[in-house]
Amino acid sequence: MNRFAFFSAVFSLAFLAVQAVAQPEIVDRLEKSPRHHEWVDVDAAGGRKVRTWVVYPEVDHPATVVIVIHENRGLTDWVRGVADQLAEAGYIAVAPDLLSGTAPGGGNTTEYGSEDAARTGIGNLPQNQVTADLDAVYEYAKRIEAGNQVVAVGGFCWGGGQTFAYATHNPSIAAAFVFYGPAPQDEAAYKNIKAPVYGFYGGNDFRITGQVRQVNQRMKQLEKKYEPVVYKDAGHGFMRQGEMNGASEADRNAHDEAWARWKKLLAGLKPRQ
Repeated sequence: MNRFAFFSAVFSLAFLAVQAVAQPEIVDRLEKSPRHHEWVDVDAAGGRKVRTWVVYPEVDHPATVVIVIHENRGLTDWVRGVADQLAEAGYIAVAPDLLSGTAPGGGNTTEYGSEDAARTGIGNLPQNQVTADLDAVYEYAKRIEAGNQVVAVGGFCWGGGQTFAYATHNPSIAAAFVFYGPAPQDEAAYKNIKAPVYGFYGGNDFRITGQVRQVNQRMKQLEKKYEPVVYKDAGHGFMRQGEMNGASEADRNAHDEAWARWKKLLAGLKPRQ
């Protein structure tokens, strides 16, 4: 390989690594969004700063707040796009980067440089740190002046699992929306759940969906509200895959049906008396 070819290959690999985290078509959509976007640093335990993406809806009333917990890829452009879509539907979206400060040099998701590297970072996160970060973000969300103090949590993949786990930790959340995330393994923790838990699962994702029947039985025994929906033939990650070019019909249908259901459920949330 000559020098030109070598450096061309290196450049291409570097470009692809950046593209894995940065998604130009979604960034373009975000830049054209009329809604107010901002980055904030939320103070968390141990002096941590949780870099957080916040999107406000264009409404004439205090709005429900939705904490969006990212996948094991970190806070990607796609997750920021989900936050913008939630705001488009009338909700304040708060999306924390739970990889904040953990990348080389103390950076966040973007500084990992690739989704594989971000996955490794996610795998190294201490669970007590994740929970403490979410506690801090919840308190921030509840204090937002434009909010109505109703705070729900939703997450995807790893974030779906964290959403279910957080429902066992924080009895004050209004609802938990679990998108193809694993259920908690600690059976005793289910007793702490106060909020309704709504599940969104792919029919062709048995690794996760195979747990649903047992979890449903457990929640019924404890008289907890758990409403899972399994979308026929959809795979893992159908919310992301369903809006991509070349998506399967099953993933597209699941994506559209899940969004419609999510917005309907959010519209039904009311402040607790």
